[in-house]
Amino acid sequence: MTNPQEYGRIFKVRALSQNQPTDIELRPSKAEMAQIASELDLIDVRKVLFSGQLKAAGKNDWTLSAHLGATVVQPCVVTLEPVTTRIETDVTRHYLAEMPELGDEEEVEMPEDENAEQLGSEIDVSAVLFEALALNLPLFPRAEGAKIDSAVFTEPGKKAMTDEEARPFASLAALRDKLGPADEE
Repeated sequence: MTNPQEYGRIFKVRALSQNQPTDIELRPSKAEMAQIASELDLIDVRKVLFSGQLKAAGKNDWTLSAHLGATVVQPCVVTLEPVTTRIETDVTRHYLAEMPELGDEEEVEMPEDENAEQLGSEIDVSAVLFEALALNLPLFPRAEGAKIDSAVFTEPGKKAMTDEEARPFASLAALRDKLGPADEE
């Protein structure tokens, strides 16, 4: 995974002001965006801006509220042609000094706040940028007009199975058709 420290900021919790929010603005360089693209198997990453604030939430906790804007280029899942997507998303993380109890091991429940993380001695904002970008990438990018009509794959020299043959009752229907109409008694 990319070492986010190379293009971002890590804040020491003890150095953050309890009374004033800390402004954050990350703009990775071209080389850093190329590194991110490589780590996420993208063709290109452009125009990345991660901006927001880190502020105290009570006596021991912290909240990161930010906005991620990025342009990414991925290969189309059908044609492999480049597909450009603009990502705009708000990002929130709650850094808690004490995480809520999850119950016993047999009944593990999801925490109520999916944005809660254990507070350590540092808050790595660049890791949050990387994670938010990875989570918001289109899973199946498609070039305009790209579609799969039918795809058939098999080993050389063998007959490929069609979609119709792969259906659960296709072989029974073929057998019924081969035997002819059922005899009525």
